[in-house]
Amino acid sequence: MHNTQKLSRAFRAFISPVLKHVVGGDASALRAEGADPHPKLARPKAQRRLRLSLALQGGGALGAFTWGVLDRLLEEKDVTFDAVSGASAGAVNAVLMASGLHRDGADGAREALARFWKRASESAPAHSSARVSVAFDLSTRVMSPYQFNPLDFNPLRSLLDEVDFEALREAKPLRLLIGATRVSDGRLRIFRESEISKDVVLASACLPLLHQAVSIDGEAYWDGGYAANPPLMPLVTASRASDVMVVQIIPTEGEELPRTSPDIIKRLNQMTFNNSLLHDLDTLSSMRELALEREGEGRLSRKLRRLNLHRLAAEDLVPELREMSAFNLDWDQLIRLRDAGRKAADAWLAAQGAEPATAEAAGVSPTLEALPLPARR
Repeated sequence: MHNTQKLSRAFRAFISPVLKHVVGGDASALRAEGADPHPKLARPKAQRRLRLSLALQGGGALGAFTWGVLDRLLEEKDVTFDAVSGASAGAVNAVLMASGLHRDGADGAREALARFWKRASESAPAHSSARVSVAFDLSTRVMSPYQFNPLDFNPLRSLLDEVDFEALREAKPLRLLIGATRVSDGRLRIFRESEISKDVVLASACLPLLHQAVSIDGEAYWDGGYAANPPLMPLVTASRASDVMVVQIIPTEGEELPRTSPDIIKRLNQMTFNNSLLHDLDTLSSMRELALEREGEGRLSRKLRRLNLHRLAAEDLVPELREMSAFNLDWDQLIRLRDAGRKAADAWLAAQGAEPATAEAAGVSPTLEALPLPARR
């Protein structure tokens, strides 16, 4: 069974009684750079006000899809945000969004996201040829970043200079949950909005074969995606909103059998950075079933019973996602991913309050509450 099918079954098993709408549909021709305005799908005029919590998955340059999702959501006056969790690129997007909201509201958040991704593309070298990529891949397995990068150069450090972390800690425009992985025991560490710093974001995005571990209060950290990608369980626990959206950018389906070393490593990384999401969904499923059976009156039980979990997946709109490199910051690829994210968010917004037939016409799966529930074991 393909990994996509496995994820679909795991997700549906949990969300059949919970999930309201899930984005699907084929990718369509996306607008060329500079084409404005963005096309929007028709939606019912009477759209309910939405308060969302967001779980943003990490995945390097593929995070431009999340940029597009956020860019579209931030256009909506009827959408507000409660809490946002993220790891790696998801953490970067979350912090940029919070910083922009503090500076100039939704417009400031959209501007901060766009400026970051543009600067990231401009500061990156042109995407390497396959031969150079293989050479670099081999070098990182012969030498560690402590050898080939003794000064610990990290371009992300300068890209984050425009974020006023002190102001962000004081203002707290969003409740943040930024994940990093402790090197000492492999456990997840969640940094909240009052703890956010540049080092926290660098730690959350620290790939150990490329960068030296980031030390915070004497503890060394690596990329948060190893422990939780995204941090979903902590978000559900902390969220005051009943609607929680997962933005997934790592493809679940890979080649049937990768045979070259780079392809094998890429597939291993895809599996590693998606497994925590599957685990969290299984855990939530068990917890919710228990809450429904016992009808407990505890705060968490009540929260689980009214939880609406939504998922926007990049691979649903970008069929070639599994072939894209998470290290490719070429502007054309970023724009394609951003526009796909905008389309996914637009379709999801159109589905809110829409009849199932309208949702299907917009390329959105019908409400899963109408589907047969999975048999109880």
